[in-house]
Amino acid sequence: MDALFLVGRIMFALVFLGSAVGHLKNAQGMAGYATSKGIPRAKEAVLLTGVMLLVGAVSVVLGAYADLGALLLIAFLLPTAFLMHAFWKETDAMAKMGEQVQFLKNVGLAGGAIFLYVLLQTKSDFDFMLTGNLF
Repeated sequence: MDALFLVGRIMFALVFLGSAVGHLKNAQGMAGYATSKGIPRAKEAVLLTGVMLLVGAVSVVLGAYADLGALLLIAFLLPTAFLMHAFWKETDAMAKMGEQVQFLKNVGLAGGAIFLYVLLQTKSDFDFMLTGNLF
């Protein structure tokens, strides 16, 4: 089962690794989108969240303070859902639907990260982990 837990951690982290690369390689373009959503200091916010995504995902995959990694992902996902994907503010039906999908994806992934955090707090002796929990 521990090997399956490792496979699940890798699969869970892939979306965050891809997003981190996008944040860090296309910070200027993403900053323009963030600015359009009213995010102050958008480029700095994009770079900071890119680092959060990268550290969180790598931590989860490696099992190196994976509880902290899960918390970093939660700290990214929930504010992003509400600040960047506020579908209830959209007037265009297609834009509303697209933002709602992104909102629900982020909330669902945050739920998965919460589940991972709780699992790590209740059972911390998994194989394929570099360290124990930080918290």
